[in-house]
Amino acid sequence: MAYRSFVYQVEDGVATVCLNNPDKLNALTFESYEELERLMSDLAHEDSAKVLVLSGNGKGFCSGGSVTEIIAGLVQMKGEALYRFTRMTCNVVKNMRNLKKPIIAAVNGVAAGAGAVLALASDFRLLSERASLAFLFSRVGLSGADMGAVYLLPKIVGLGKATELLFLGETINAEECYRIGLANRVVPHEKLMEEAYELAYRVKESPLHALGVTKELLHREAEVDLEAALEMEAQAQARCMERADFQEGYRAFIEKRAPVFNRS
Repeated sequence: MAYRSFVYQVEDGVATVCLNNPDKLNALTFESYEELERLMSDLAHEDSAKVLVLSGNGKGFCSGGSVTEIIAGLVQMKGEALYRFTRMTCNVVKNMRNLKKPIIAAVNGVAAGAGAVLALASDFRLLSERASLAFLFSRVGLSGADMGAVYLLPKIVGLGKATELLFLGETINAEECYRIGLANRVVPHEKLMEEAYELAYRVKESPLHALGVTKELLHREAEVDLEAALEMEAQAQARCMERADFQEGYRAFIEKRAPVFNRS
């Protein structure tokens, strides 16, 4: 898979996407949105990639939509053209959340606007001590309901804190992100990628089908009552119990060894 707006590579089952516009803190363009939408869809069928690490080149993770290459264009658009763009940006997040593979955001610097939502839509958020997040939409006259932010953020930090972040658009540093649960961990800047890959390889050794089911149900069960959620879990777990990974987990426990799960 070839892309122009970011560097994509796969090594030993771990795919890396590194946004590559460092002079503009990896601001997104129409092209990068299109490529991210396609990538997050294609990864579902990319057997060599088991886990995805998402980061940015240079001092920033992603500063959001480029003022000169996106915002300037959007103010000239109307109606259907604007909807085609917003639908495409939402598809990036839809494809990320529908992807039954773990996504680790290694946030190396500023993550603002759409960049903050890319981190939000990931399954793990590892932040450099230099990182910061800001949901800036309201500060430029837009709704905080952008790319799934209103759906995802309250589930992580609670409705009250999400309301504050989306209404005020204030920048919060890495330690505050960790305090409110928006970051899984904060690490020294120079160790960020090392820690991200260590986590990626740890996750890769897990039963990946089971993790994919878990990710799917974390999403689906948020919208149903307890009875429906329990039925989903009963069906999904019964199917997992028929798979070789479950048999391997049992044998490994009995034989007092580390399990070797199926990587496909």
